[in-house]
Amino acid sequence: MEGANTAITTTRLADYQPPVYRVEQVTLDVDIHPGQTRVTSELQLQHNPDSDQPAGELVLNGEALVIESLNLDGETLTQDSYHYDGHLLTVRDLPAQCVLTSVVTIEPEKNTALEGLYQSNGMVCTQCEAEGFRRITFFPDRPDVLARFTTTVHADKATYPLLLSNGNPVDWGEEGTRHWVTWDDPFPKPCYLFALVAGDLACLEDSFNTASGRPVALRLYAEHRDLDKLDHAMQSLKNAMRWDEQTYGREYDLDIYMIVAVSHFNMGAMENKGLNIFNTACVLAHPDTTTDAGFQRVESVVAHEYFHNWSGNRVTCRDWFQLSLKEGFTVFRDQSFSADMNSAAVKRVEDVDFLVNHQFPEDQGPMAHPVRPAEYQKIDNFYTLTIYEKGAEIVRMQYNLLGPEAFRRASDRYFEQFDGQAVTCDDFVACMEAESGLDLSQFKRWYSQAGTPVLTVTDEYHEGQYTLHVRQHTPATPGQPDKAPLVIPVKLALLDSNGQAVAMDEQGNRETVVIVDQSEQSFRFAVPEAVTPSLLRGFSAPVVLDYPYTEAQLATLLAHDSDGYCRWNAAQRLYFSALDRLVGDPGQAQSEALALKPVLERVIERAKEDPAQAALLLTLPTEVALGDRHSPLDPRAVHQARRALTGALGQVLEEQWQAQQQAWQRQDFSMEGDAIGGRQMRLLALGYLAAAGSAGVTETVGELFGHPLCMTEELGALRLLVHHGLPGADQALADFAARWQGEALVMDQWFAVQATCPGEDTVSVASALLDHPAFEWTLPNRVRALVGTLVNANPVAFHAADGQGYRFFCEALARLDAINPQVAARLANGAARLRRLEPQRQAMLEKGLQGVQQKASANLSEVLSRILTDRS
Repeated sequence: MEGANTAITTTRLADYQPPVYRVEQVTLDVDIHPGQTRVTSELQLQHNPDSDQPAGELVLNGEALVIESLNLDGETLTQDSYHYDGHLLTVRDLPAQCVLTSVVTIEPEKNTALEGLYQSNGMVCTQCEAEGFRRITFFPDRPDVLARFTTTVHADKATYPLLLSNGNPVDWGEEGTRHWVTWDDPFPKPCYLFALVAGDLACLEDSFNTASGRPVALRLYAEHRDLDKLDHAMQSLKNAMRWDEQTYGREYDLDIYMIVAVSHFNMGAMENKGLNIFNTACVLAHPDTTTDAGFQRVESVVAHEYFHNWSGNRVTCRDWFQLSLKEGFTVFRDQSFSADMNSAAVKRVEDVDFLVNHQFPEDQGPMAHPVRPAEYQKIDNFYTLTIYEKGAEIVRMQYNLLGPEAFRRASDRYFEQFDGQAVTCDDFVACMEAESGLDLSQFKRWYSQAGTPVLTVTDEYHEGQYTLHVRQHTPATPGQPDKAPLVIPVKLALLDSNGQAVAMDEQGNRETVVIVDQSEQSFRFAVPEAVTPSLLRGFSAPVVLDYPYTEAQLATLLAHDSDGYCRWNAAQRLYFSALDRLVGDPGQAQSEALALKPVLERVIERAKEDPAQAALLLTLPTEVALGDRHSPLDPRAVHQARRALTGALGQVLEEQWQAQQQAWQRQDFSMEGDAIGGRQMRLLALGYLAAAGSAGVTETVGELFGHPLCMTEELGALRLLVHHGLPGADQALADFAARWQGEALVMDQWFAVQATCPGEDTVSVASALLDHPAFEWTLPNRVRALVGTLVNANPVAFHAADGQGYRFFCEALARLDAINPQVAARLANGAARLRRLEPQRQAMLEKGLQGVQQKASANLSEVLSRILTDRS
């Protein structure tokens, strides 16, 4: 592990230089043996005419490699012609065109960082994004070096009967007890897309015929006991392939497409060309072991990685500063796919909910950075919600500005013009401009400017004219004190006293888009009466909307607005208003609940129309979201306020909740939309009843836990029993663990249920669980389930007054950093709200983080430094 004294370098976008040498062809030979793997790499090099540097010297990345030999054009290199410092290999006196061959050894079994080549449950696999390939062999490890790869994998036939890599299999054979397979990838790719898997795995096979009639073999691999959990992923893959052909005109380009499920994985999944490697949580799904949300996540992630075949693989990013070029665009694509596969209104609200409650805090805190950062120390730390989720919103705004037809033409131009190239966000936007005629030069500030813009809106009505006054302002962020105006599309409608949208122009349009591109602007509409504005419809821009809605206006929007996002936003604003008043005075919860009752009754009455949407509208904001509105943060007061309102709403709407929990009972399992929404509504109703202490709820929840139709019901019932302290909770936890001890992903949920139980006592429970036989520090999913959920989703426990939550967190960070710095650094983001805490808590957490930083890896040190030096 890198220590705190390791020299940390800063990479800057402004310093970008093209590579001195191009790699035309890579021939790899990976020979796997117990304890040691030998990698032979042959690089066909050509001086890059775009480089200002002459031929002669080549610098290659290489981490933890033991050199056996180096050879240039058939001649062994002596030590005076190269230098290796453990991180960089510098080779001198190279001709303009040459072949460099290296033989190195590595130790996958000891690689707990899960970057490069490593072991997981007996298989050997890779993760090379962002900078893992340098842990396999020497290479100019940067995304703008694209090469064709031919890979041969050797291994013991009994231990590793399956040998996979990128591309198509072109040759294979046996050598006694060992065997080998050669794979050829005909498409040039950066080394971060290299993949290799060797193991004993089960395979689900299927096929897909492309629009042009070419057959593609589809193979999904997992451990043998998980074969029955791959059907949903296979169907999702075929749906994604068909959707990408129909929506973007993109066909798959190899003879075979493979996905491998891996237990030990730092992220969700990886789009390696032709051989995607997935975290098991993002590919395995079965009703008995996977919740409805888990099924939807699998569908989304499978589509996301498949869509990368074009938006990321065939066209990739020039440098890591352009990371959102592939990730933001692909998130937008997978969101659109999921909206088409399911309820578009529900999907949009879910995406906005996640953005507002997770990316906005990132954008408003010490970790704020532009979608295209200006600099970084460890690129692993910039796989952030800003890059992915905000990046997707920037693409969505361009889609809406251009319209569907022009956007499709622009995406076609982008894929065709830059096929096989490494390009920039500017190249993407240029295609949008070329096909639309729009000038997007000001719009591009979204890529370079950090922070969440605030739109302050006021209005007035006078003699048939309604006027909106809009002011935009983006608060200062680290390194960017001054902000320029952005281009902000605001979709809006105006509702009359009956909640109906009025005509806004002579053509009778009842919805329009205004472009806010100055610091202050006004927009006027001729309307017959005073109206309620429905603003930011569809969440047309990732901004904070500051408009002084009255509660009567919010009730109108919630009851009548046709836009799903605006209805949800109205509900959230009503809840926040009530909860803000209850923070510090929870005794008024009954009166607040009675005030909310009429409008919530109307939502419940319409639940059968779309139960999933009704469940979203009836769900209170989380304690984390509520706490973000209060500074200094008092987690206990926030917890008490939310608990009080939940219980009060359970009481005043008890009859309706009872009716809902009964109405959505089912005798058979279904994955249809209404069935999924019905399960959400039933569990939500039971939650309100449990909070209210309603008679009979313990028996109902216990019955549901004992006889569930699926994991959604079983886990939902367990959570209700534990979180509400209902009789039988401890026995249910024991029964659940005994039943599912052999299912790692289910056990992750078991840990998470306990880690998110509200209350300061949860810290001691979580501490004890660190010693549970099923807890593994080397398993990222397990660490995230226990430590991550407590830190990020249980503020009353994490911020316990005596500091026990901070001690738990800091001890976990230090221990994890010695095993997996990348996961430790991501976990550290849970402390990003440090400066929002009251002084005593702030001092305790700050002291703990300072102690961790003294011995932190470069990954963790960068994150902690940003948090500790923040003075916002």
